[in-house]
Amino acid sequence: MRRRLTVVQLLPALESGGVERSTLEIAAALAAAGHRALVVSAGGRLEPALRQAGAEHITLDIGRKSPLVLRHVPVLRRLLLECGADIVHARSRLPAWLGRLALRGLPPARRPHWVTTVHGLNSPGRYSAVMASGERVICVSRTVHDYVRRHYPQVDPARLRVVPRGIDPAQFPRRPHPDPEARARVLAGHPALAGDGPLLLLPGRGTRLKGHADALRLLAALRAGGFPQARLWLPGAREPGREAYLRELEAQARALGVDGAVLFTPPTAHIAEAYAACDLVLQLSRKPEAFGRTVAEALSVGRPVLGWAHGGVGELLAGLQPAGAVPPFDEDALARAAAALLRDPPPPVAVPYTLQAMQQATLDVYAELAG
Repeated sequence: MRRRLTVVQLLPALESGGVERSTLEIAAALAAAGHRALVVSAGGRLEPALRQAGAEHITLDIGRKSPLVLRHVPVLRRLLLECGADIVHARSRLPAWLGRLALRGLPPARRPHWVTTVHGLNSPGRYSAVMASGERVICVSRTVHDYVRRHYPQVDPARLRVVPRGIDPAQFPRRPHPDPEARARVLAGHPALAGDGPLLLLPGRGTRLKGHADALRLLAALRAGGFPQARLWLPGAREPGREAYLRELEAQARALGVDGAVLFTPPTAHIAEAYAACDLVLQLSRKPEAFGRTVAEALSVGRPVLGWAHGGVGELLAGLQPAGAVPPFDEDALARAAAALLRDPPPPVAVPYTLQAMQQATLDVYAELAG
């Protein structure tokens, strides 16, 4: 008979983001499989969703960067003993350090197994090295696996497990291209996007790392070179606290003569609909990303993706849609590739990176350790 496991996940908070989403997804999979799932964090707006999935939350501010955070180590150690934890899974650096200290003070016979996930390409060094300390180190892409091998050569490769992030195909179903219904719904909320030309989409928060300036220059190049009616939607570029950056982008759009063809909005709650309404999805992060969820989501919906070929984005594009992979920061090549994808979109591809596959592979790692 399969043994019921108790798995404790550690992260700073439960507000939003990829780490938080993965935590919820694994907690839900554990609960659905009959295991006990606990999450330790400072809490946040995702707590109700976590509990609804059948998991438990323990509020402990283990992500606050202050020497006072060390006072949580004995509390965490006591918690692990009382709940009879089989696995402790750390997803962020400071919680991982606290988790290691807590485990160190436990008798070996009662010490849970230690798992870490490297979610990002953090600056290598002693502080980040804790994320490669697990008995099993989950890497969210082959890019991350290679990063760990390169920067932490002392880590036994046998401890590494590549478990790509996954999307739920039910949330990103294949849609016809073009999709007049999706376009009509988007235009109803954003009439400034109306027009006869192609619609480009770059979803991403308001930071220059997301490549908004590259997208504006691409739009100008397309409008000057065969697509005079092209438009660009940037959901997420407009957000509280980023007003100065937005003014900078608006000034750049005016200088390029495309201010009437670009729309900056807050993030959309209907991103699958946004993908379906557009003709080309852009992923132009200036810094290599660990995975590149946008690529998988858009390709699942059936839209071509154009991105800089580095990090996880380059890895996904190389494997799923090579025509959209462009040498980083080569703007001429970017414009040529965009024009080619708009004139002759590649056929839709099957995206193997599913939520269910990611959940099962992670549970398999737990089972491997816990026997």
